[in-house]
Amino acid sequence: MRPSSPVPGETPRAPDRRAASTAQREVVLTGDRPTGPLHLGHFAGSLRTRLALQYEHDQTILIADLQALTDNAGRPVDARRQAMELALDYLAVGIDPTASTIAVQSGIPELAELTVLYLNLVTVARLERNPTVREEIALRGFGRAVPAGFLVYPISQAADITAVRATLVPVGDDQLPMIEQTNEIVRRLAHLAGRSLLPECRPLLSDTPRLPGVDGRKASKSLGNAIALTATPDEIRAKVRSMFTDPGHLRPSDPGRIEGNVVFAYLDAFDSHRSEVEEPKGRYQAGGLGDVALKRRLEEILESLLAPIRTRRQEFAGDPGAIESLLRSGTARTRETAAGVLQEVRAVFALDPP
Repeated sequence: MRPSSPVPGETPRAPDRRAASTAQREVVLTGDRPTGPLHLGHFAGSLRTRLALQYEHDQTILIADLQALTDNAGRPVDARRQAMELALDYLAVGIDPTASTIAVQSGIPELAELTVLYLNLVTVARLERNPTVREEIALRGFGRAVPAGFLVYPISQAADITAVRATLVPVGDDQLPMIEQTNEIVRRLAHLAGRSLLPECRPLLSDTPRLPGVDGRKASKSLGNAIALTATPDEIRAKVRSMFTDPGHLRPSDPGRIEGNVVFAYLDAFDSHRSEVEEPKGRYQAGGLGDVALKRRLEEILESLLAPIRTRRQEFAGDPGAIESLLRSGTARTRETAAGVLQEVRAVFALDPP
């Protein structure tokens, strides 16, 4: 089940099985919470990295439906449908299920047991010191009414990472504390076992700056300021025309600022011709380029990127049985690996094999 054409702006590397057999292949764990359609921020920040890694390393992409409940428990969603939609997004952008394993978190009960065991190795004080958790608690206004599941979700992430023995985890810089937390647990386990048990992992940071929303704030599905991978030409046009530029740039002849200008942030991320971005930057700063012309160029670039993704997504959506099959098989493979890890971890705690 492979897309019929490559992703625009990308040059997919064909798998070299001979090289793969001799080169050192790292184990990669990445994924998303199925809380809505993926958008261009996901594409720039993580999906392009996954495309580059999938033929070079052993990559598992986890649909983290259990973690989606940590701050949505009062708003249950159709988890099965959301998982299907997320899988469609993966396939549409070029994730190859023969090279990357796509698994559903809730189909791997071993992850829940690993989480419970790891909770015995971490204090509440340590969780509350996690800067990412602190920021997200403040953002959501939980105060002291933070759901327990939300407070301990870094431990769930540690279970995900260690369950596949991942050594490389693509993350944003806001997730670095999660990697640190995971490695602390790995070292604690090694101390209890008296030997190295599971590998530590390292982060892989994207070289693409975080893509802003069309209003200049953080791109978010909930804020409605992101451009979905499923966006139609009309939706692309409406989003681009609403993009924040430079409030002082009233006429094309006015000098303009490119710092904080959302249009240039998107051109930097998605225009494959770097020289053709630098030239309009100079014209804009000096005066001589209007916002309308600049946005029209961005509309064309984004439509050329998303049109084939939309087409492939429609093709894959026409065979839901095949999507369900690949999710079942990917989940089963991941569960087999997780079961082996769980058996080792249970032994550290002097528990009999399940």
